[in-house]
Formats: sequence, structure tokens, C-alpha cells
Amino acid sequence: MAGGPGGDGAGVESKSLFWSVVMSAFAAFGGILFGYDTGTIGGIMVMTDWLQLFGIFDTSGENLGWYLPTPDQSLVVSILSAGTFFGALLAYPMGDYIGRKWGIIASCAVFSLGVGLQLDTRWATFIVGRVIAGLGVGLVSCLIPMYQSECSPKHLRGAIVGLYQLAITIGALLAAIVLNATKSRPDHSSWRIPIAVQFVWAAILVIGMLVLPESPRFLLKKGREAAGKSALGRLLTRPVDSPEVTAEFDEIMAALEADRQLGSGSYADCFRNTDGKNGLRTWTGILLQGWQQLTGINFIFYYGTTFFKSAGIKNPFIITIICDVVNTATTIVGTQLIDRVGRRRLLLIGAAGMCICEFIVAIVGVTAGHIQPDHSVNLPAQRVLIAFVCIYIAFFATSWGPVVWVLTGELSPLNIRAKAMSLAVASNWLWNFGIGYATPYLVNPSTTGVLGVKTADLGVKVFFIWGSTCAGCFIFTYFFVPETKGLSLEQIDLLYRESSVLNSEKYRARILADNETFVQHVKGAAHENLEYTDEKAA
Repeated sequence: MAGGPGGDGAGVESKSLFWSVVMSAFAAFGGILFGYDTGTIGGIMVMTDWLQLFGIFDTSGENLGWYLPTPDQSLVVSILSAGTFFGALLAYPMGDYIGRKWGIIASCAVFSLGVGLQLDTRWATFIVGRVIAGLGVGLVSCLIPMYQSECSPKHLRGAIVGLYQLAITIGALLAAIVLNATKSRPDHSSWRIPIAVQFVWAAILVIGMLVLPESPRFLLKKGREAAGKSALGRLLTRPVDSPEVTAEFDEIMAALEADRQLGSGSYADCFRNTDGKNGLRTWTGILLQGWQQLTGINFIFYYGTTFFKSAGIKNPFIITIICDVVNTATTIVGTQLIDRVGRRRLLLIGAAGMCICEFIVAIVGVTAGHIQPDHSVNLPAQRVLIAFVCIYIAFFATSWGPVVWVLTGELSPLNIRAKAMSLAVASNWLWNFGIGYATPYLVNPSTTGVLGVKTADLGVKVFFIWGSTCAGCFIFTYFFVPETKGLSLEQIDLLYRESSVLNSEKYRARILADNETFVQHVKGAAHENLEYTDEKAA
């Protein structure tokens, strides 16, 4: 559980690790929904049968063959993110009224409806299906990190919530494998099979969530104390009346009561500069999710196959699989580092590493790596380009990939958590939509003729943009992201109340050294106020 036993701040007992593993393994399947779709659409867009169905044939003499016009390419990729934006915003009422657990299950039903519509052969139905699937993904992308953060042990919370990002990478890898297996089929099954496989991921997530308990923090927030204690007992594998469950219950209730005294938990409260620094915490989550998208990572996973093909690389599907393998393998490493190295430090290291790699890719691409007039390519330069794209992915996967989701679930107090997280995740999808829609106009060459489109035709030069935004990631992290490693959610409340971002490491160490809990802090403050009142009266 995220809070740990409130009595000594030491975290939950080791027997609860079983539930932690079960919970994370099933709940993280929500990441596969997002990751698989991200990887699927990029490959489907270059399949011959799909292009012949939804694309047009080039008659301008540019030898493009069957292709999807830039506006349609932007639409089909980015429209999912438009759906996810609204899905993330709807995660607040879904998570706070229906519950974290049943909200996730309902989200899977919405997602499955969208997947079914994408199997149709009409363009309008396919697009509507992407929007509805996006609603489901947006709901899941907010509710799952929220559920995991509220139910996992504090000393493993980083690794467990980080598994959501790992599931995203596994989903992208599975998509690349399925696409490579079906790309040569001569009929609609070449793209329908990869889409239909998504029913499986939704079904697994639903089955898993039916077994798991509701978030005890949600139950206690709704005043359902008996059910909350029962859920705590299941997660802690302790009797409801045990000291561990009682201490955890007291810790959560003390922090919740302190939050309620600062406001009613409205959207306005998310942005108020209260003693708990709600405004700072909400904006940090919103901007963190935005900066994650601005690293440029989804350029590789949305348009990687198209980009590698345009760069003259033979068999771009295989290169995409290699990138997905690197992403998955290094995310496994990253989830192990979150609770060892720390959130803040990993973000700083990752931003610096990505910045360097992306500038190298851009410089190599515009010098030795560009395609010659005779269509020949510089193989050593292309190998360097591929190598540094993979290193860039590795830096992302060990830092900004999993850590941002962990922090999004940690930063907000319980009273406004659903609203603040929905705003943060909506920020992710808003930037995802903008980048997904704009990228073809930034990267693709201009086309002529009746359906011709004027573009920026940046090609590999787009990495200069991503390198610059990664420098922005570094600066933002240094000034606005505190270190929360090893703290319970209630202890993070203390950190924001009593310390600053730049001094967070020192205050975090003091909390851990003193085993200070929210209950102890409240009692200590009350005792100091009582002594002060007595002295004043005397």
C-alpha cells in the first residue's frame, strides 16, 4: 500500500508483497492497451491492403504509389489522442463516483467498442472507432496509475507504478511483432488481425480487476470505513482489527482530514496556493506529462516505420522491432532504478542523455546520413543514426517513461487526486494529439497536384526540435520536481507542506531517519500549539 503503516512510517509488512505483485501484473495491462495501439497504427499505415482501401494512388509522377495524404495521416494517428484527452478528463467522475476498480472495468468496455468499429472498411467508421478507443485508453491511463499508487507499498511504489510504462513498451513490442507477421497478407486480415488482438488485452485486464480489491483510499474518501478497512486488510494480508491495518487507517484518515480543512476538493482547490501547495503540485503534474510528450518519443513509435523507410533504411519493420526491444528491455531496468536512484535524479539524467543523443541524430542526419541524389546511402552514418536513436530510447525508458507516471500518481493529495491526475493525464494526451497531428506536416516532403500539401519537410532535422525540448525537460525538473523516493503518499503531503523543491532531498532524508508520519506530525503540531497557548495564558 502506498501509505504504509502509519504508526512508524516503515511501510507495509513483506507478506503484502504477494498482493502487490498480483495487483501490478493485472492492472498494468492497461498500459498494453495504449502501447499496442501506438505501435499498431504506425505499421498499419504502410500496409498495401490498408492503403488501397483508405489511401489514394499517386498520379503526379512522383512515384509515390499508393499513399495516405498528409491530412489523413495526421488525422488517423492523432484522433485517438483527441479521444484520450476527453477520456482522461472523464477519469475524475469515473474514478471518484464509480470507483478506481469499476472505473477501469467500464473503461475496457468503452475501449472494446472502439476496437470493434476499427475493423470496418469505411473511413468514417474507422475514425470514429479510433475516437471511442481513445476514450477508453484515456480513462485507463489515468485510473490505473491512480489505483496502483493508492494500493502499493511505499518502498515498491515506484517499481509497481513504473510497470504501467513497462506494459506500454511491451504493448508496442507485441504490436511490432504482430505487424511483422501479418504485413504480407494480401487481404484485409493483414491489418484486421493486429487490431482485433486488442480485445485480448482488454479481457485480461477486466478479469484481473474483478479479482482485485477496490482502492482503500477511495473507500475511505467516500466515508465507507468498514469497506476501506476490509480492503486494507486484503492488501496488507492482515485481519481488519490488526494493529497494522488500524495504523494505516489512522494515517490515511489524518491526511484526508487535513486536506479537507484546506478546501472542498473542487477543481478550483487544485490550483489554490494552500499550505499543502495544491497549485504547485497540480501544475507540476500537468507540465510533467506535457514535457514527457515533448521529448519526442512518440515520433519514433507513431512514425518510426515511415521515418526509417524515408531515410533509406532497408526493412524498417525490423528496425522498429529493434527499437521496441530496446524500449522494453531498458524500461525493465528503469522500473528497478526508480526506488533506488530516485525520481528527480533519474529525470535529470534522462533529460541530459536524451538531449545529447537527439542532437547527434540530427547532426549526423543532415550531414553524412542524408540520401544522395542517386538514392545511395551512407551505411556507417545510418548505423550511427540507428544506434543513437536506440540510446535515446534507452534514456527515455529508464527515466521519463516510467518516472513521470509514478510522480503523477504521487504528487496530489487524496482530496483532489482524481481531479489533479485527470488534468495531468489530459495534458499528456493533448500534447500527444498536437505532436501526432503536426509531425507529418513537420517531417513529410511536400506533395503536388490536386491533393498536394505544403509541409516543412524537416525530415531528420526534427531532432533539433526534440533535443531542444529535452533541454527544457532538464530545467523544469531541476526547479519544480521534488525527490519523493521511499515516502508514503501522506509523507509526500508533509514534504510539500514543510519543505521546498530544492531542499526536498534533505527533508525526505529527515522524514525517513525519524520515521515521521502524518499522524505524528499532526500530534506534534497540536502539542506545540497547546504549549504555546499555556505559556501565553501564564
